[in-house]
Amino acid sequence: MTGHVLYSFRRCPYAMRARMALHYCGVPLSIVEVSLKAKPAEMLAASPKGTVPVLVCADGRVIEQSLGIMHWALARHDPDNWLQADSAALIEANDNTFKVLLDRYKYAIRYPEHPMEFYRAQGAVFLQGLEDLLTRTPYLAGPALSLADVALAPFVRQFAHVDRDWFEQSPFPHLKAWLERFLVSELFVSVMKKP
Repeated sequence: MTGHVLYSFRRCPYAMRARMALHYCGVPLSIVEVSLKAKPAEMLAASPKGTVPVLVCADGRVIEQSLGIMHWALARHDPDNWLQADSAALIEANDNTFKVLLDRYKYAIRYPEHPMEFYRAQGAVFLQGLEDLLTRTPYLAGPALSLADVALAPFVRQFAHVDRDWFEQSPFPHLKAWLERFLVSELFVSVMKKP
């Protein structure tokens, strides 16, 4: 293959946010959907860590982290100024705290120290912080979609899908409306088409 190649897995939230940034920035690329049980040798040669996403640039550069891919794409083309909003602390809290709680909630059977509801309650504290932000502005970092929304939405989506009934009845009206807008957006729908 020539040109930029993204190794991805459709339902991985890290890969979702990388694909959205690349799509938004208009980066021409080939996307290789990875089977987690049979990872391509070319991907493992480029990135021995063996997790997606991995971007192999046309010049041979390899970017192995979703945020790195997002920043690389946005440095090339950022028509709506996603990078203008200061969202580093929010993304860091998502990636380093909320993602851990999400995994424990989703896979609670692997973490028997506490029941599923315990992990959900801890995750809900983070969601309440997002709800508070969204009561003041329509998006997480201000009046317009930005890097924060695209970086966090796939993880909030995953949390919501663990127990849809609970999420639908949760006290987060602004967060639920934000997530619904996101899920029907052209940006999200376009990168979630099955290959």
